[in-house]
Amino acid sequence: MRGSDRNLPEGRTAWKRSALVAVPAVLAVGAMAVGMAQGALAASFAVSGTNFQVASRRLTSEGLASFVQTDRSVDGKGHPVALLGIGNARLSDICQAAAVSTPVGKVVFKLTAGGDAGEVTASDLVIDGEDLVGDAEFGSAQIGRDASTLDAVSGVKGRAGKFGLQAGRVTVAGVRSHAWSATGGNFRLKGLKLNVALDGDPCF
Repeated sequence: MRGSDRNLPEGRTAWKRSALVAVPAVLAVGAMAVGMAQGALAASFAVSGTNFQVASRRLTSEGLASFVQTDRSVDGKGHPVALLGIGNARLSDICQAAAVSTPVGKVVFKLTAGGDAGEVTASDLVIDGEDLVGDAEFGSAQIGRDASTLDAVSGVKGRAGKFGLQAGRVTVAGVRSHAWSATGGNFRLKGLKLNVALDGDPCF
C-alpha cells in the first residue's frame, strides 16, 4: 500500500486514484503493440489479478496470428493465454468491462465506443485472451505452423518449436472474450463513453 493510501479512513476508497489506475487498463484493450518489432510478448507489464470482458458485434482484420504464452501478475502467478495479434482491426462497436472488489462493493469500470457514432479502428492490436467466442470466417488459414515463423501480422511471433496459427482476412461476428491484457498502436474510438458504477452491468 502506498503512503498516501494509508492516510485514508477505514472503509474509505480513493475513487479518483482508483479511476486513474483502472482507466488506462481498460483503455489498453480497446483496450488492447508491445515489443511488436521483436515479436515479444504483448503483456510486457505485470497484469492485474483480474481479467476483463471484451465484446463487439463484428470485428474484421487483414490478418491474425496466434500462439500460447503465459502472463504473470505481480504476485508471480501465471495466467496461460492465447496471444492474438490482429492487424488493422475494424470493429462495429466495442465494450470493455472490468469488475473490481472494493470495501463498498463490486465496482464495474465499463468503456463503450462505436455503434451509431461510427466504427472503432485499431492498428497492431494484441490481445492476451483466455477465451474467444463468436462466428468466425478465416481466409488462408494455417494451423499448426511453428510460432517463430508466423508472418501474417508484422512482428507477432512466438518461440521456435511452439504451436502457432495464422490467417489472412478474418471476420468474427458476436465477439466475446475474457482477456488479461491488450495493447495497440493507434486507436480511434468514436462515441467513447466511460462509466464507473457500483454493481454496474458487464458487457455480457
